[in-house]
Amino acid sequence: MRVARQTRYGQLIRRCLRRWIPAGHAPWRRFPAWSDVPRRRWYDWRWQWRHLIRTAADLERLGLLRPDVAERLRSVTDTYPVVVSPYYASLMDPDDPADPIRRQAVPDLEEVTSPTRLSPDPLGEGRLEVVPGLIHRYADRVLLIASNMCSTFCRHCFRKRILGRPGVATAVRHLDAAVDYIRRHPEVRDVILSGGDPLVLPTSILARLLRALRSIPHVEIIRLGTRVPVTLPMRVWDPALLAVLDRYGPIWCLTQFNHPREVTPETDATVQMLLRVGVPVLNQAVLLRGINDDVETQRALHRALVRACIKPYYLHHADPVRGTHHFRTSLTRGLEIMEGLRGHISGIAIPTYVVDLPDGGGKVPLLPDYRVAVGPGVWVFRNHRGELFAYGVEPMGDGTQRLGTSE
Repeated sequence: MRVARQTRYGQLIRRCLRRWIPAGHAPWRRFPAWSDVPRRRWYDWRWQWRHLIRTAADLERLGLLRPDVAERLRSVTDTYPVVVSPYYASLMDPDDPADPIRRQAVPDLEEVTSPTRLSPDPLGEGRLEVVPGLIHRYADRVLLIASNMCSTFCRHCFRKRILGRPGVATAVRHLDAAVDYIRRHPEVRDVILSGGDPLVLPTSILARLLRALRSIPHVEIIRLGTRVPVTLPMRVWDPALLAVLDRYGPIWCLTQFNHPREVTPETDATVQMLLRVGVPVLNQAVLLRGINDDVETQRALHRALVRACIKPYYLHHADPVRGTHHFRTSLTRGLEIMEGLRGHISGIAIPTYVVDLPDGGGKVPLLPDYRVAVGPGVWVFRNHRGELFAYGVEPMGDGTQRLGTSE
């Protein structure tokens, strides 16, 4: 029976790869260090994991850092480690220091010049940790820190404080306590596996975790917070992993694409595999200065996501985390971007813009205010073209009346 399942998922993987990845597609070969890596090896996630980029010297060897810069970055990498998958590095432009993919993964001196008033944990997760690795912030859901490792350490990560650090308490190490807590709280209907990244766990450990959660009758929703579809999509191309996700569904995948160039043929194939085993994929982008803080980039990103069958879910305002201040934009800029999306791209491509309040306050949505004036029985609205409309707000109101164009 196990062999039959493996064969079935293996066939699914091969079909998706043939359909979505062109035969001659090999962008990694433009890097001299990988020019002779065959397609079969490049697309093996185990090879990718064995060849993770872990030092500034590795980045220099690939042409992603100048030698003088690599030496100066020791103060950064001693505090915030480097981990980049070869796949994700292959999306970068070595000739552009401001490349939006590169800036998300290559260390920067600004990480250690962050204002000291900024907290490593502004959302107060430590205070909300009810057992090691389990955070209970909202009444009906919990967040489970499954791992403190990722296939790529994002420089803007709001959990920089735990990535790659020994001794970090994860719920996998304290699984009995985490499961017991959830079991004793029947109001918890939704469990989010996050980290780090739960999909970098060995498949057998992930299966044990999912099996334990599925043994709790009141857990209805399981979500995987993972950037694997962005930074190591070939991890999903594993028949054993797809079998586990299929067996313990329904499972939702929450990922994080921040730039349209991250949506590649490899990610298209990966999303199709997930969809075919019943795992919907939603995106939680982060608004990042110099990377995606303009209307055109956001339009291109969310159009690309919808083409790939990924539903835009959130656009997060970057949190005030120590070591990430150089990525933050203003709330005004975020609202301008949202106004540039509404009415200009499909409604299914528009995310909800949210701010995560400090000290466990939770997410609040922000929208541009399209109300121009409020009067007795009538509100005046401005649409995406700047035209003004009077709208009767009482139940017997007589609809809208076009007033003209705002300045």
